[in-house]
Amino acid sequence: MAAYATIEDVQARMGRDLSQTEEQTCSVLLEDAAVLIDAAALNASDEAKKIVSCRMVIRALGDGGDAGGVPMGATQGSMSALGYSQSWTIGSGGATGELYLGKTDRQILGLGNQIGSYSPVQELVPEALT
Repeated sequence: MAAYATIEDVQARMGRDLSQTEEQTCSVLLEDAAVLIDAAALNASDEAKKIVSCRMVIRALGDGGDAGGVPMGATQGSMSALGYSQSWTIGSGGATGELYLGKTDRQILGLGNQIGSYSPVQELVPEALT
């Protein structure tokens, strides 16, 4: 499976160069992201797949900057001082360092806000009655 984005695409979106170790990890993660994207949205445009691939890999790698210990993708958090306590909630069911499709990623791929239904009983009704 070929990746939809390159290491250079990820670096451009991150605004910094990756270390040699990060480049190796990035290459593997881009291939994994392609598999996950195809499983969810095989018919999405190549540009959408490229953008989402980069977003997924950047979340998994982290931004490399000093975000004050806040995990990338966190939607809620708290921090204490002398009690040494931290608590973070990662949005869209993902976890820090994990590849996942966030809500915005799904929308970019054309998967957001779809409404539908399925009736398992429908298959039992003869076609003449439907």
